Amino acid sequence: MTPSAAIALLEKASVPEHSVEFMQAMSGGEAFLEGPYLFIGVGDSLLCIGYPLESEYDPGGFDQAIRSASNKIGARRCWAICPRLPERLAPHRRVQDVYFVLAADTRVPGRLERAAGRAAAGLRVDRGDRFTAGHRLLWNEFTSLTPLPEAVRNLFEGTERVLGRAAGLTLLNAWDPQGRLAACMLLDFAPRRFASYLIGARAHAAAVPHASDLLMREMIGLARGAGKEFLHLGLGVNDGIRRFKTKWGAQASLSYELAAWKETGGRVQPPALQQVLAALPSGSTSDRAQAALPRQRRFAMLWELEKNGRRSWIGGTAHFFCYSFEISLQHLFDKVDTVMFEGPLDPDSMALVASTGRSPLPGSARLIDAVTAEEIRRLARTVCGPRGFWARLMGLQAADPPDVRFLLAHTRPWMAFFSLWAAFLARHGWNQSVDLEAWNLAHSMEKTVLTMETIPEQIETLESIPIPRIVNYLRNCDEWPRYMRRNRSAYLKGDLNGMAGTTTEFPTRTELVIGRRDAHFLARMLPHIERGRTAVFVGTAHMLNLRGMLADAGISVRRGR
Repeated sequence: MTPSAAIALLEKASVPEHSVEFMQAMSGGEAFLEGPYLFIGVGDSLLCIGYPLESEYDPGGFDQAIRSASNKIGARRCWAICPRLPERLAPHRRVQDVYFVLAADTRVPGRLERAAGRAAAGLRVDRGDRFTAGHRLLWNEFTSLTPLPEAVRNLFEGTERVLGRAAGLTLLNAWDPQGRLAACMLLDFAPRRFASYLIGARAHAAAVPHASDLLMREMIGLARGAGKEFLHLGLGVNDGIRRFKTKWGAQASLSYELAAWKETGGRVQPPALQQVLAALPSGSTSDRAQAALPRQRRFAMLWELEKNGRRSWIGGTAHFFCYSFEISLQHLFDKVDTVMFEGPLDPDSMALVASTGRSPLPGSARLIDAVTAEEIRRLARTVCGPRGFWARLMGLQAADPPDVRFLLAHTRPWMAFFSLWAAFLARHGWNQSVDLEAWNLAHSMEKTVLTMETIPEQIETLESIPIPRIVNYLRNCDEWPRYMRRNRSAYLKGDLNGMAGTTTEFPTRTELVIGRRDAHFLARMLPHIERGRTAVFVGTAHMLNLRGMLADAGISVRRGR
């Protein structure tokens, strides 16, 4: 995009993503317009910004612009943000939120003015675009002590790179008398009508109370002085962030939805502006494909099968994990025609499982009756992490934690267990699913996808999990961090025996859930394995028996390559 076109665009900007130079500098991409919509292209990746620069938003018109822009650059991986997703992208929605804005002429509440004044007595505020050693120290301290998604960390790491490359970017700094940086905000004044708050950090080791409030007050003053109509404070994200924004008088503005997909029909998962920016590739062309994916590891839990010169593969999956294996799976799927799974993983099927789990039969057993009040409190601490004022202040409180007591009392035991276990893992960054990733990739690569069980059969299996095993696992929640670390290590190594050690305590490790189903799976997969060019995915625990059962059926079984 030419400089004159970028300037013209900034005149009409309505969201932070319209700041062209910042978006190009952070992503390493090239901006272009398709009708009234802005797009950022990087290699075969495309960010589609569905907030029109003129006229009203039209989902159908935005979808047409996406198709045209995608064809123009040959896009494979796409992200879209807009007020309301076009119908074809609705199944790929990852985030629903709302932008918050603050009118530049808003009167600062008295209590916040006083708090900022107290901080101002001991701090010196300035602004500039020089990223100093003090900024590096603050950024490193803040990101090392504050739980942040890796993609947000990447945005912090990119700050020094974009400063000076995008007009309007400025650092708002608060220095203590010792010359240390107590707090800092990265702001964008490029759009004509507003200034944007992008990211910020506050010191921990040399903390100064209300330093962030002081910078917020200063930002409002700078916006007024620059003739801005309002400040764009970004998305709500979670309750703590929303409270900070609304205490200053910020109001919910435009609605926001994010979708991530492949034009071939697959799925990717970056969930917000920071993650979209971090996921867009930058640097050399050879790095681009991997940069657009979540953190990758080699898929080691794989065995090669052969009979009569025909090859197939079987892999052990993890329902929840902290890494993606998409690159390895793509290489595997290039060698197969058919991919088999335990059961269906499409949205309708998963919704049926969830609906059943949330609808216990009248008079059926509930976990709430099998645990004590103290066990519930301990479980809530494990699942939800730190709570309360200090946790919120330090940015340690998880967003939207599950209601532990409600799940124990009002859902089926297996639903309560999996919901709590999944929430615990998600709080530690386990947001991937090997099963689901393989399912979506197989469909996107147009493979024949088969399942070995129906949803009613799978629900019957879930109902068979003994409640005492679930209760025992919940009571041992203090051990969950150890189980998680051990599981991660063994899975990444492809260490099936190590995985067996990590899952013996797991509620689903029963004869009915594992042993009886193995024979059923074997019968359904054998004809396809014997024909070759088939990949089968089962839970890792099933591999303990299936390797021997496959060998007994005349199949050569060896570690995958």
